Amino acid sequence: MKIIPPFYEILDNLDQQSLAVRIEYSGRICYKSEDKIDHDSAVPFVTKMAEHGHNSVLEMGAVTLKVANAGPELLAELFATQPRYLHIDSLDEATLLVSGSVRAFREMQIFHPDCTLVKSMTECLASHHPYFFETILPASGLQNDPSISVTKVSLDDVDNLAQELRFKHRHIAVKFTVNRAVTHEIVRHRPCSFLQESQRYCRYSENKFGGEVTFIKPMFYEEGSREYDMWQKAMEDTEQIYLKLLETSTPQAARTVLPNSCKTELIVYANLQEWKHIFKLRTTKAAEPTMREVMIPLYEELVTRFPELNFN
Repeated sequence: MKIIPPFYEILDNLDQQSLAVRIEYSGRICYKSEDKIDHDSAVPFVTKMAEHGHNSVLEMGAVTLKVANAGPELLAELFATQPRYLHIDSLDEATLLVSGSVRAFREMQIFHPDCTLVKSMTECLASHHPYFFETILPASGLQNDPSISVTKVSLDDVDNLAQELRFKHRHIAVKFTVNRAVTHEIVRHRPCSFLQESQRYCRYSENKFGGEVTFIKPMFYEEGSREYDMWQKAMEDTEQIYLKLLETSTPQAARTVLPNSCKTELIVYANLQEWKHIFKLRTTKAAEPTMREVMIPLYEELVTRFPELNFN
């Protein structure tokens, strides 16, 4: 049995990587198969995710587009589709800033393939990342309006947007290593994207897990206290039962004995606007203590980089 403190990691390094690399890293958290990542693994992985409709994985890559020559009629046509999960701002009367995940743009193409601006945005993205769109493009092509110009906006340019625009178009991914009680609360937030270590598939008796279950140290009990000793004994007994069940059961069956104290990894991906909402709820004195344990230092770190997160 292993006991570790909770912690978080802001995935800044992923921001500098391609969409395929970002999505593969996040997707492999679910199965703890990061050992399979190599120089050539990202595109085959995300292609498979797209083909099989594993949409939650495709939410882990967000992109921002600048759409020029999008006049009022085209904008009205776009809004008539009631676009979901896209953040759309007008930079002027004919120029849009549009941000969303790979999943959001794919679903716009699937459900609204005749919308002029959808076709133009899909063509732009498919030219950079064909593996996300190969199975949903029409055989006859997109037949786009050549007067519409769509370009990808770099991360540096998103960071240099006016604060009120950056607030909606800048996305941040954070990996939490916490107990299951904390993740049960975090995943209630909308709109966010989540990928979590799967107890259904992870077999903790395997060597890559050290043949043991990892638990998060509880902040409620002092180490060496009677209460802490009781908690530790309960975890030890649980681990023994879980490992014994794995001798004859699948991980999805054996996991039914695992408690909230189990360590889990969760990636949360959201724009700054939603992170501010999360912090306003999860850092107050009324918030659950183990949630505050990770959210307060995360807030303090991010607010120094993004002042728009400040709610005090």
